[in-house]
Amino acid sequence: MAAGDRSIFKRFLAGLLTSTAVCLIAFAPPEVRAQDAPAAALQPSVPEDAKLLLAANELLYDRDNQRITARGAVQINYGGYRMVARQVIYDQKTGRMTALGNIEMVEPSGNRLYADKLDVTDDFANGFINAIRIETTDNTRMAAERGERVNGTDFILYKGVYTACEPCREHPERPPLWQIKAERVIENGTTHTVRLEHAKFELFGHSIATVPAIEVPDYTVKRKSGFLFPTMRTSDNLGFGLTIPYYYVLNNHMDATIKATGFTSQGVLLDGEFRRRFDNGEVTVRAAGIQQMNSDLFDAHTSDSSKDTRGMIASSGKFDINPRWSFGWDVMAQSDNNFARTYELDDYNQRTHVNQLYLTGLGDRNYFDLRGYYFDVQNADTNSELEKQQGVVLPSLDYQYYAPEPVAGGELTANFNLASVSRFDSDIYTVNGVDRYRGLKGNTTRATAEVEWKRSFITPGGLELTPMLAARGDAFSLNMDTPSGYTGDYYDGDAATRGLLTAGLEARYPILMTTANSSHVLEPIVQVYARNDEQHAGQLPNEDAQSLVFNATNLFDSNRFSGYDRVEGGTRANVGFRYTGSFDNGIGVRGIFGQSYQLAGLNSYATDDLVKVGSASGLEDDVSDFVGMAAIDLPNGVSVSNNFRLDKDTLDLRRTDSTLTFTNEDLQANLTYTRITAQPEYGFASDNDELQASGSYKLDESWSVFGAMTWDIDSAEISRHGVGISYADECAILSLVYNSERDDDNESASDWSIGARLTFRTLGDVKVGDANVKGYN
Repeated sequence: MAAGDRSIFKRFLAGLLTSTAVCLIAFAPPEVRAQDAPAAALQPSVPEDAKLLLAANELLYDRDNQRITARGAVQINYGGYRMVARQVIYDQKTGRMTALGNIEMVEPSGNRLYADKLDVTDDFANGFINAIRIETTDNTRMAAERGERVNGTDFILYKGVYTACEPCREHPERPPLWQIKAERVIENGTTHTVRLEHAKFELFGHSIATVPAIEVPDYTVKRKSGFLFPTMRTSDNLGFGLTIPYYYVLNNHMDATIKATGFTSQGVLLDGEFRRRFDNGEVTVRAAGIQQMNSDLFDAHTSDSSKDTRGMIASSGKFDINPRWSFGWDVMAQSDNNFARTYELDDYNQRTHVNQLYLTGLGDRNYFDLRGYYFDVQNADTNSELEKQQGVVLPSLDYQYYAPEPVAGGELTANFNLASVSRFDSDIYTVNGVDRYRGLKGNTTRATAEVEWKRSFITPGGLELTPMLAARGDAFSLNMDTPSGYTGDYYDGDAATRGLLTAGLEARYPILMTTANSSHVLEPIVQVYARNDEQHAGQLPNEDAQSLVFNATNLFDSNRFSGYDRVEGGTRANVGFRYTGSFDNGIGVRGIFGQSYQLAGLNSYATDDLVKVGSASGLEDDVSDFVGMAAIDLPNGVSVSNNFRLDKDTLDLRRTDSTLTFTNEDLQANLTYTRITAQPEYGFASDNDELQASGSYKLDESWSVFGAMTWDIDSAEISRHGVGISYADECAILSLVYNSERDDDNESASDWSIGARLTFRTLGDVKVGDANVKGYN
C-alpha cells in the first residue's frame, strides 16, 4: 500500500476511535462528584510512529470516484486499538468514513464497543453511529439506538440505557436488577457536562423514579458542585430523617459539604464541613446545630430533653512535616454532653470522643510520640460527673530506642515515658462498701526511663537460654487531693522516686515428637526474674495500670501491669509449657498451661493500691492460680478454644472465655461464653456470666441473613440483640437491620433503631440510619 493510502487509513481509523471514545465518555456513570477519568479520551492516544495493520478479503481502489473500500472480514490494528467489521469505506469526495456490519472495537484498556454502522466526517466534527453497545472492563454496560456527533464538540445519544448489572444467563431477555434509561444523553465538550434528559431509574424492570433532566460533569471534571445522594434514617425519639447533602467546590484545594436533615419529630438539623488541602496535609472544620421542636419526647431529666437549642463545632487536621515527622489534632466542643451521639454525627458519635493533639516521629530504630488528650464522655445524664472525672492528659510522651548494633552480643532497648494528668473532680467508685479511687482531683506527673538488654544462647542439646538485665527509674510530682476515707497506706508527699533493677533468665526446651500421621511440639518454659521490691507499692496514684487480667497470654510476661504507674517487684518464677500439634487429617491442636510463683520479696499484686488492682487477680498469693488455653481446629470448619483460670487450691473456675466457631460456604457462626467470678474489691459484686452469639447464613448466592445477641445469664435478660437481611450481587447491595439495646445508664437517646442501606455499583448508595448489627463483625 502506498504511503498516501496508509495516511488516509490512519486518518480514517483515528476518526473511528474518536467516535468510540466519545460514546464511552457520554455514558459515564451519572455521579455529581466525578471520579477518575475513564480509560477512553476525546482524542485517542496513539503514538505518532504507530503502524497500521489491515487485513481484509478484498481491498478496492476506485480512483474515478476517489473511494477506498476494505471488504470482507476486515481487521484493523492501530496503536493498540483493534477493530473488526464487514466493510470499511473512505469517500474522499464527501470526506466521510464509514464502517458497516457487526462492528466490534477493543480499546487498549479492554473496553469493547459494538455497532451496526458508524459514519463520520474526516475532520471528526460530525457523524453518527447506529445500534451502539458498550462493555467496559469494570462490567458496566451501555447501549443506545444511535449516536450523533455535532458541531465538532457535542455528542448526542438517543434512547440510551446504562447499567452495572450482568444479564441473567438463564433468561437474558429479562431486564437487569437496575438500569437507567434516558431519551437523550448529551455530552457537551465545551462545558464538560453530560445531560440526561427524561431519565428513568428502573428496578426489576419497573420504573421507580423519573427525572426531567440531570446534568453531571464529564470525566474531565474531577470535582464539581452539586447535590449528592440523599440518606435516610429513623429512630423512636427523632422520627424519620431525610438528609439532603450539597457539595460545593471553592477552588482546587478547598471544598465543603452542607447537609440539611429534616426530622419529623425534632425539626431541621444543619451540618456543614469545610475542608482545606495543603501540599503536606489537610484540615477540616465542622459545625452542626438544631432547634428541637419536641424535646419532651426524650426521657425526662436527660441532656437530650433539657435543651432545645443544641450544637457542636469540631476540627481535625493532619500534616506531614517530612517523611518521618507528622502532627495533627482532632477536637470537638458541643452544647451538651450527648448532642453528637444522639444525632449520630459521623466521626463524633462515639460513647467517648477522644480530643487530642499529637506529634509523632518514626525512625529506623526509634519512635517518638507526643500527645495531649481530653475525653468527651457522651451520655444523656444531666447530673453526670464522668467528664469532670476523666483525666486531662497534657502531655503524654513516649520514646523508644533500639540500638542499631548488638551490645555484648545482645539486643539493647531503651524506653522513656512522661505523663501529666489533671482532673477536675475525683473519680471514686464504690461497690459493696469498698471504695476504688480511680483518679484524684488535682495533678500528677510521672517520668519513667528504663533500659533492657537480653541475649539468646542455644546449647548443643537444644536448650535455649535467654539472660536479661534491666534498670528502671520513676519520678513523681504529686499535687492532688488526699483520698478521704482511704484506709490503705497512701504517700502524701509532693514528690516521690523509685528504682528497679532486674536480672532474669529464661529457659526453653522444645521437644519434637512425630508419628506416622502427626507431629507435636512440647516446649517446657521456666523464667526467673530477680528484682528489688516495688518502692512505694500501692502508695502512689494509679492512672494507667488499672486493668489486670491474669491469663495464658501474659503467663510468661516479666511485668503484667498494663501501664507505668505500677511495676512488678520481688523475685518471681513463671513455669509452664506450650504445645502445638498437627495431624495429617487436618486437625490442629494447641495449648498453654502454667503457674507463677513469688519466690522472695514483696508481692506487688498482693499490695492494695487506690484501685485495688491486684485484688482477686489470681496473683495475690505466693503461688498463683493455674492459667491455661486449649484450642482445636477441625478440617470441617469447627474451631473450639478456651482460655481459663483455675483456683490453685480447689481448681474452681475463676474466669473463662470459651469460643465455638463454625465456618463453611453457607454458614458462619460464633458463640462465646464468658464467666468472671465475683470480685467485690475490684468492682464486681456478683458473678458475671454472659453469652454472646453472632452468625450469618447464605440463603442463596445473593441473599443472606445475619444477627447478633448478648444474653446476661445472671439477670436472665437479653441486653442487646440485632438482626438483618442482605442482598448482594455484582451490581447492587441491600441491607436491612434492626437493633435493640438495653440502656440502664441513660447513655443513649434511643433504645431501638432500624437501618437500611441500598448501594448501586458505580452510582452510590442510599442510607437509612446505621445498617450494621451491633456485635456482629
